[in-house]
Amino acid sequence: MKRLFRPIYLQKRFFIALTLVIGGFLISYMVPNLFGTLKLLFVILLLLLCVDALLLFASKGKVNGHRMLPDKLSNGDENPVEIKIVNGYLFPVQVSVIDEIPFQFQKRDFNIRSTLGSGKSKLFSYQLRPTQRGVYQFGTLNIFAVSPIGFLAKKYSFENAAEVPVYPSFLQLQKYDLIAFSNRLNQYGLKKIRRIGHTLEFEQIKDYVLGDDIRNINWKATAKRGQLMVNQYQDEKSQPIYSVIDKGRVMKMPFNGLSLLDYAINATLVISNIALKKQDKAGMFSFSDKIENRVAADRRSSQMNLILETLYNLDTNFIESDFSRLYVDVKRNLNQRSLLLLYTNFETMDALHRQLPYLVAIAKQHLLVVIFFENTELNSFAIEKAETVQQIFEQTIAEKFIYEKKLIVNELRKHGIQTILTKPEELTINTINKYLEIKARGLI
Repeated sequence: MKRLFRPIYLQKRFFIALTLVIGGFLISYMVPNLFGTLKLLFVILLLLLCVDALLLFASKGKVNGHRMLPDKLSNGDENPVEIKIVNGYLFPVQVSVIDEIPFQFQKRDFNIRSTLGSGKSKLFSYQLRPTQRGVYQFGTLNIFAVSPIGFLAKKYSFENAAEVPVYPSFLQLQKYDLIAFSNRLNQYGLKKIRRIGHTLEFEQIKDYVLGDDIRNINWKATAKRGQLMVNQYQDEKSQPIYSVIDKGRVMKMPFNGLSLLDYAINATLVISNIALKKQDKAGMFSFSDKIENRVAADRRSSQMNLILETLYNLDTNFIESDFSRLYVDVKRNLNQRSLLLLYTNFETMDALHRQLPYLVAIAKQHLLVVIFFENTELNSFAIEKAETVQQIFEQTIAEKFIYEKKLIVNELRKHGIQTILTKPEELTINTINKYLEIKARGLI
């Protein structure tokens, strides 16, 4: 019996009609002439309830549903999820869809409502934005079908459970890939850099044509051939580009649902892809109290998959990062001059001065770019209107910390270290901009 009544759900329309009939019976004590009419209405209500039950449960039709998921979700991005519903009844139905999405999203009010004609199908789509990497568990897909009478709903449950991994933001790869190799750079904050001098990679000697730079004329080849010959150069390629990710406690700070580590991971994935497209070697490693997650810089076809899988398993810890160990490892293992994109965070000058000797030592052998973050919440708080002495005091302290970030930038540049101070959400685009600037200036 329990199994028989389990899919039956009384609807709001039925309770409204029943309440009106009950109220009418109460009024009939004062107006006896209404009693016969109300008895008729009550019988009609019961008949409609029975007809509704026959339509939903005794007919051969039914509602079918299926959830369609991507193979993996992209962390920090809007990921589409589709649900297809088919109405197999001989009459139109109203459907209410409740999908059991993973608990990590904490969505308690998920509900999609629509009307489907007889024999019709409809495709619904909704967006999910995960903020943590890992495996997400989808549960049952529940669909409630309501006939035109609207007194009852029949529940259909589809055991469409699935596990979907959430990877670093691979959706950004295509977006920034197009940006970096198109002429739309200025729309996204990227600017063209005037090339200073020439890179050192020689390509070929060719005949001089109008428009060639006369400074590239090869006089020895010109004398041999009896006509002007010029040297042709190309951008230096196969330069090692390493993303170095600090996974100590300073990278645990969250902004807009993502930790600083997740922003660094997403930027690493994108810049590695662009470096490979630019014919450079892409690699990465992380550090805190030890060096981990090492992927040697290379240009092989499987390099992006290797970096993606390595980033998937990356996580922060609450240990203070050891920059001396980073320096020793770089000196021991990186023999070729490389571009090191160091993702970390400094909040005070004291924190920088403790690590500055190691950063200066690394910068002597490699081109080091220190990337750290603005505290956007602190910036928003500092510009709010202060109404009390306490708020003035707090905003003064906030402005002090904001100013100290600028002092950190100046201190690093004073020692010849490239820097990027960026908002977390602008990390990827600013890192691409710096990489393209370095390539254009021939610094590596």
